[in-house]
Amino acid sequence: MANHKSAEKRARQSTRRKKVNTTRKGRVKTIEKKLLSAIGLKDSKIAQDLYKKFASFIDRAAKKSVVSKNHANRKKSRLASRVAALEKSN
Repeated sequence: MANHKSAEKRARQSTRRKKVNTTRKGRVKTIEKKLLSAIGLKDSKIAQDLYKKFASFIDRAAKKSVVSKNHANRKKSRLASRVAALEKSN
């Protein structure tokens, strides 16, 4: 356990940040799952809308260092290509 006042504060902040980061990461995963299900159903209109929302959320998560920037860009790229392929097939 922390013995100094500053260490106690850092422990409190760390606990708070963990909750916020977990929430952000969960939100990104939820939107990703919805997007993947829309792609599975071959619904390009919903997939496009969800992709925009997904990209926004994952960019914000990357900005706050919840996920790395490379991770965010890799996810966006892979999902964008799947959404584009879905549009071409329709």
